[in-house]
Amino acid sequence: MLKRKTHASLEASKAYGWVLEPDAKAMLKEKGLPVPRFARAGSREEARARAHEIGYPVAAKVVSPLIVHKSDVGGVAVNIRSDGQLDEAFSRLSSLKGFEGVLVEEMVSGSVELIVGATVDFQFGPVILLGLGGTSVEIYKDTALRLAPLTPKDVLSMVRELKAHPLLEGYRGAEPIDMAELTNLLVLFSQFVMELEGWIESIDLNPVLCKGSRCTIADARIMLVK
Repeated sequence: MLKRKTHASLEASKAYGWVLEPDAKAMLKEKGLPVPRFARAGSREEARARAHEIGYPVAAKVVSPLIVHKSDVGGVAVNIRSDGQLDEAFSRLSSLKGFEGVLVEEMVSGSVELIVGATVDFQFGPVILLGLGGTSVEIYKDTALRLAPLTPKDVLSMVRELKAHPLLEGYRGAEPIDMAELTNLLVLFSQFVMELEGWIESIDLNPVLCKGSRCTIADARIMLVK
């Protein structure tokens, strides 16, 4: 059963065909999925106030219904450490098409970047993807697929199926990823996807930054059915 806020966000997003990132992050947070501390701001003054609440350094991302792929148009500024840098980022982002504000959020890091995604197959229903993420996803194409809903056993088999699974298990002395945290994220995500089955075409969480006992969804894109 969709929660009221999530349903309202989906209804409001129909006009765009996709869910703006602040709304997508709010939907994920409402489901209990781990996202950075974030806030939407419509002015320089509001952006500063939200950054002070979150604490520097922060990232700033353009909010525009006309820009799905923000990095392709310079719609992201990272490692912002002062009000002056934030003002500069706001000025640049506000010049982009369809500007409706900025998403100000906590800077997060991870020793491993993953992609978690979903599509709705016309025959089999929701399909969940796990793979090596970040900018390398299209190069290595190291992914595993399972039908939703996932069980903890499914998640473990998906991880073991990845060629890069040693990176998650503490390769060459690196700190291993907390598999319980990653498992919980994927199981909750698969439940979320099933709740949204009639609404979505696809969901991409990329990257999901994992480090020790923490996995955080740094970016989220939800595309709606047409």
